[in-house]
Amino acid sequence: MTITTTKSAYLKGIADGAPFILVIIPFAALFGLLATEAGLSVIEALSFSVVVIAGAAQFTALQLMQEEAPTVIVLCSALAVNLRMAMYSASLTPWIGGAPLWQRALAAYLTVDQSYVIAMAQYEKAPKMTIPQRMGYFFGAVTPIVPLWYFFTFIGAYLGARVPDGLALDFAIPITFLAMIAPMFRTLAHVVAAFVAVVVSLFATGIPYSLGVIVAGLIGMMAGAEVERRMKRRAGGPT
Repeated sequence: MTITTTKSAYLKGIADGAPFILVIIPFAALFGLLATEAGLSVIEALSFSVVVIAGAAQFTALQLMQEEAPTVIVLCSALAVNLRMAMYSASLTPWIGGAPLWQRALAAYLTVDQSYVIAMAQYEKAPKMTIPQRMGYFFGAVTPIVPLWYFFTFIGAYLGARVPDGLALDFAIPITFLAMIAPMFRTLAHVVAAFVAVVVSLFATGIPYSLGVIVAGLIGMMAGAEVERRMKRRAGGPT
């Protein structure tokens, strides 16, 4: 689909975001189910998704709540997991920073892993898009994602323990993140960062309150940054 107007950009965003429906539905339903199992009511589970709208942070907080971790640990861990949104915002700013304030505010709320990955891929592929077209594409990309995240959180929470154990909804979690991060492995630094984070996380499983994941992520980022620094130095660029 060729983008020539804001409407066509919006429709292309919907088309590009549609494949994520296959994993958003079970992913959201699984969160709703686990939230009720952790003691949250249906309304609390739905409010969690509406207010936070960040699957990784929500699952992190939920797991720590089930482990009866101190509230400060729950909050700090969820915040640490969601710090990637700050990086997302920084990289989106050159593309949509000129949009009206209300559009930027709405985009900030709707920035999730899927919308960021889809939008950045499109912006880099078609850098001559106008700002209205970029915003239209961004809002189109989240149209098939965000409403379903809300709705199936409610469905999962409502069904609660009625969902059969053999349904195996948890398959959606690794599939969702693999689908999002696989296209981002574009340089050696990306690959090294991911590999180091995985290896460290395996050795850090004994750290309480699942903080080993955060430690692994930090070490992985440092390893990737070091690889990128050395590559730039070899290429004769600034380090």
